[in-house]
Amino acid sequence: MRILVAEDERDLNRLICRTLERAGYSVDACFDGEAALDCLLGAEYDCLLLDIMMPKKDGHEVLRTVRAKGDTTPVIFLTARDSIQDRIAGLDLGADDYLVKPFDFDELLARIRAATRKYGAQKTSVLTLADLTVDTVSHTVARGGKEIRLSAKEYAVLEYMLQNRGTVISRTRLEDHIWNYDYAGGSNVVDVYITYLRKKIDAGFDKKLIHTVRGAGWVMKEEP
Repeated sequence: MRILVAEDERDLNRLICRTLERAGYSVDACFDGEAALDCLLGAEYDCLLLDIMMPKKDGHEVLRTVRAKGDTTPVIFLTARDSIQDRIAGLDLGADDYLVKPFDFDELLARIRAATRKYGAQKTSVLTLADLTVDTVSHTVARGGKEIRLSAKEYAVLEYMLQNRGTVISRTRLEDHIWNYDYAGGSNVVDVYITYLRKKIDAGFDKKLIHTVRGAGWVMKEEP
């Protein structure tokens, strides 16, 4: 999944981004509210982490603008303000969660998982297709009871495709969700990772789960 981190404390911003990247997320970072809105115009995100006290536009203004457009992307506020009134104000604007600084990074990851599950069809932490299982908490993958080791990027591609199983996913859509703005595109990197996954997920099994739809992309599904 792709996450936007809007936090003006640069050291904290960097630590959050590193934590999310180690957990397999694609991450974009910015340091003020106007930059956050610019990012949102150019990409689709699965979760927004917004500091409230940001320059140019604060987190409340950003969220107000996002929700006014009908965008229901999960939003978690990060803030040092922990009064009940502050929490109520943020939640009333449409925030999904509220995390007070300083916070534990494991808790942040858990809050992100909870917020994104709420908007998806998958309500548990385990994704399944045929005899393939993916635990989104431990990031463990197994097929036919045998554990499969994946790199962080391989895991991210697999999780996204499995969350959208039965739906054809284009190359552009995978790029938008799995790679951040630092990725220039225009190469065969997506095809390469699909090939890696096929070797690890489908090789040796009669039933293939990753299918190519010529001219459109790829789909994960179980065929009879």
